[in-house]
Amino acid sequence: MDFTALFVDVDDFWLNFQNTYHQHLIADGKRHRNRAAQLSVSEMITILIAFQTSNYRTFKHFYLYLLHDRRRDFPQLTSCNRFIQRIGGVTLPLFAYLMARCRGDVTGISFIDSTALKVCSNKRTSRHRVFDGIAAVGKSTMGWFYGFKLHLFINECGELLAFTLTPGNVDDRTPVESLTTNLWGKLFGDKGYIRQKLFDKLYARSLKWVTNVRKNMANKLMDWHEKILLRKRSLIETINSKTFARLSTPDTAALPTSWSI
Repeated sequence: MDFTALFVDVDDFWLNFQNTYHQHLIADGKRHRNRAAQLSVSEMITILIAFQTSNYRTFKHFYLYLLHDRRRDFPQLTSCNRFIQRIGGVTLPLFAYLMARCRGDVTGISFIDSTALKVCSNKRTSRHRVFDGIAAVGKSTMGWFYGFKLHLFINECGELLAFTLTPGNVDDRTPVESLTTNLWGKLFGDKGYIRQKLFDKLYARSLKWVTNVRKNMANKLMDWHEKILLRKRSLIETINSKTFARLSTPDTAALPTSWSI
């Protein structure tokens, strides 16, 4: 794995973004030492992105690989526990890089879906402390879970348009209106997103909501190309299944606590 090209691109972005980032930080009223860390922000972002593109299922094993075999690429590597403690400080720069470099084009055809991200087994919900006060008990088509919901918006090419992470008890339809401000054309989703008020608001912004109807609803005529595109929802479901496989692992310490971009 070659980290050079990825690091150069990340570092170029961070050099242009860091002044804006520091200007908008909110002070907590406490004095903090401004000592440079061993690992730079660019190096940490590079490692987090490289993990997602690797074949390792847990971040711990990927980090051990870096410590033993790729120390020459990151000579100032800290311990795994220390790295995980610092992830919260680079979460916002990481997502800013993601949306600046990886956001797809709005083509008029968009797909939406959500997936459950479990942080522990249901039997350990009362004892879980890592995301205490952040995660919540929710229900999906696969049953009850304790954790978060990842909401994704993509185009027909599978390119990311927007995303957000919410507690597990948040309704799937809640973040739709705020995350579709830049979308137009047609938005395809499953029956769980049906709500007349939401449809009217989106339609007033030139965004048509297309879903299948429920059994207790009157059937409405649908254009033939809308029926075909509705069948293509498997594209975003495939992306969600890959995301679930990467994030819903026993090693959830590398999971950020809040996403909303």
